[in-house]
Amino acid sequence: MGSCRGFRAGGAGRVKLPAYQPEAATTTRFLFFTGKGGVGKTSLSCATALKLVEAGKRVLLVSTDPASNLDEVLATPLTNQPTPIAGAPGLEAMNINPVVAAAAYRERLIGPLRGLLPESALRRMEEQLSGSCTVEIAAFDEFSGLIGQPAAAKNFDHVLFDTAPTGHTLRLMSLAKAWDQFLNQNTSGTSCLGPLAGLEKQRAIYEATVRTLADASATTLVLVSRPQLAALREAERTAHELRAIGVGNQCLIINGTFTTPCPADVTAQAMQQRGAAALATAATFIGSLPSFIVPLRPINILGLAGLRVLLQSENDATGAAVSPAAWTPPPMERLDELVAGIEQSGHGVIMTMGKGGVGKTTVAAAIAVRLARRGHAVHLSTTDPAAHVAQTLAGKVDGLTLSQIDPAAETAAYQAEVLRTQGALLDAAGRALLEEDLRSPCTEEIAVFRAFAHEVGEGTKRFVVLDTAPTGHTLLLLDASEAYQRELERQARSPHPEAVLKLLERLRDPAFTRILLITLPEATPVHEAAALQADLRRAHIEPFAWVINQSLLHSGSCDPLLRGREQAEHRYLREVVEQHATRTAWLPWQPEEPTGPEALARLAEAGQLVRPTPCSPRA
Repeated sequence: MGSCRGFRAGGAGRVKLPAYQPEAATTTRFLFFTGKGGVGKTSLSCATALKLVEAGKRVLLVSTDPASNLDEVLATPLTNQPTPIAGAPGLEAMNINPVVAAAAYRERLIGPLRGLLPESALRRMEEQLSGSCTVEIAAFDEFSGLIGQPAAAKNFDHVLFDTAPTGHTLRLMSLAKAWDQFLNQNTSGTSCLGPLAGLEKQRAIYEATVRTLADASATTLVLVSRPQLAALREAERTAHELRAIGVGNQCLIINGTFTTPCPADVTAQAMQQRGAAALATAATFIGSLPSFIVPLRPINILGLAGLRVLLQSENDATGAAVSPAAWTPPPMERLDELVAGIEQSGHGVIMTMGKGGVGKTTVAAAIAVRLARRGHAVHLSTTDPAAHVAQTLAGKVDGLTLSQIDPAAETAAYQAEVLRTQGALLDAAGRALLEEDLRSPCTEEIAVFRAFAHEVGEGTKRFVVLDTAPTGHTLLLLDASEAYQRELERQARSPHPEAVLKLLERLRDPAFTRILLITLPEATPVHEAAALQADLRRAHIEPFAWVINQSLLHSGSCDPLLRGREQAEHRYLREVVEQHATRTAWLPWQPEEPTGPEALARLAEAGQLVRPTPCSPRA
């Protein structure tokens, strides 16, 4: 039986974990890379693919992430068709672009009816298929074709999936069973947005996909984490949830582990100790499944040369630091200077956006603490199920309240409301049909969006700080505003909430909504934030400022690897300041993880502090 072969530690605090070598660690045909945003799923899936083709295998690498950066890492423009990667014979890659997939899916359903039905009927069908749920279904439709149809990827020995951040991955993985159950129970063929119309004919493919995902001889789930407690907890939660839906063949890669040869280097020692503490805390989980490490590298992992560095031996890769850049960064603001400008309005919405793993939760929490301590009424809310930094503030800051938009709870409340209102007007057969309709996975998207709109509306009374989900989901929420309004009209299920009616107006009002784009001084986070800024501007929403988080600039480290990473930052700091941002705040890397009111308050004030001299001993 194929499996993720590796070392099952008896506790990470006691046993040294082996380095990840994909040609020895994996034997299954299908591999899925998943984990918290920003842990390195794309880099590791690409490096794994490269190692496998260099071992003589033929590999197809597929991204199912709505905000894919596979093109950038492979330095190759990709489409929804396999594209050969120059310099890596045997490797092909593709993006399952959800927007393109949804357009093709819509046309496949509506195209045969053109000329047969009136234009008004076709327009109604297009509206029914315009919601974000159609995007999800269409992406899954393409994804399942690569797994459930044996001939689809017959020319490849391995098919690797670079999946989206964890929430999307869980929806994608569980969608096969969800649709299977819905189709088994659905006798009418209806759904909340109508996209199920084209699924029945694909049912055999979906059933084959479910079987393959649960087959340990065919599928490996690669959990990717960092030596950070939040990322390890997310990996553990993902492991449990995926086992619950039948995906049990799993292994763990801990990316970015770091040890320093400089015993007196304050920054390097703090980074090493933080990683060691996180691994020790998560030792039971790490020891419960085959686990591997990938050391931190001194460069940004881009192109085939960078991917080869990622999985080199630690000694070989350490010497790959970049040359110093002759550039002096301009003055950048502290976070509390941005807050000082925001607070003058007395109320409104602050939203932190960006790629997963860049610190949106931490920055949002620091802003909320700063505003509350300056005497304002503040509400901090998250739509990200992986958020937990905000939980350390509960009941500890006067004037600050907290909430989390729980998708399961919001869906249950929405279902109950619809059954209580419209369901009360129906006979038994009609109510049964309505209950079937509400079991569709599409219902969750509507319920979560409605809660998001409500939180934005609270900004009329106080400051609301929204720690939004990773970029792809954020855009789905924003794009859903008009689609949701059409859906309410079609369903006639409930009155139009004022928060929904005014949402776009409020998001486009720069005096009411301030959007902060959070990034790290690295290629992919910067370029994803730039793409998000362009999308927001097309929606007539102008970002307020950029925040560069976790920078090693002026760290004073003498560790050769950290000095290489600091030098590599210069290119991306310059890009943000000179090309993208109208205002830029800068946050230095923190020796202690900023959780709790005091640490978050210090973070807001950081940025112009005196940094330690190189290799100064800890006070």
